[in-house]
Amino acid sequence: MVLSQAVEDYLKTIYTLEADGNKATTTKIADALEVSSASATNMVKRLAKMGLVDYESYKGASLTNSGKKIALEIVRHHRLLELYLLEVMGYSWDEVHEEAEKLEHHISERFEDKIAKLLDNPTHDPHGDPIPTKEGLMPEMDALPLNEAEKDQEYIVSRVKDQDPELLRYLGEIGLLPGIKIEIKEKAPFEGPITMQVEKGEQVIGHEVARNIFVAEL
Repeated sequence: MVLSQAVEDYLKTIYTLEADGNKATTTKIADALEVSSASATNMVKRLAKMGLVDYESYKGASLTNSGKKIALEIVRHHRLLELYLLEVMGYSWDEVHEEAEKLEHHISERFEDKIAKLLDNPTHDPHGDPIPTKEGLMPEMDALPLNEAEKDQEYIVSRVKDQDPELLRYLGEIGLLPGIKIEIKEKAPFEGPITMQVEKGEQVIGHEVARNIFVAEL
């Protein structure tokens, strides 16, 4: 089945919403793709007729097995491309997302296999997100948001969810990257800032930023 880029974008968006624990309502899909609610509703109905989603009015969409398989293939393309752009092409980690968005729909399975082999079959992209396997399986992540981390506990940064380039550049500057060890020093009450020790010294970040950084206990 040859699918349009728009169809693939919708399937990936629905997958991302579901993976984050959200209902894939047409409003949320429209917001994520920056289209009108009417356009999102029409496309979701079309995807339902294609057997790629299950859809009920006012309840949203959920991927069928076929739809999820396609979405995971696009996610795999995207995350492999991000790592390729970083490690081979010399892009910085705040630049790779936008470039991968443009390329993910246009590479062949052979090209995907070549990238994976060249990168030694990686399991995670530059932001710490797991890369689905060739068979369409998504590795599980045992991590919690940084804002839920405990004071005086050591962790390792496993994933940065937010793709905002300015935020990624800032996190890179202060050394808050996947694979880095941190220790929580202070957590201000009422969702205040979090103070932590990283390799580059003591750093302070806001609660909202911390919600998009995931850590694992050492």
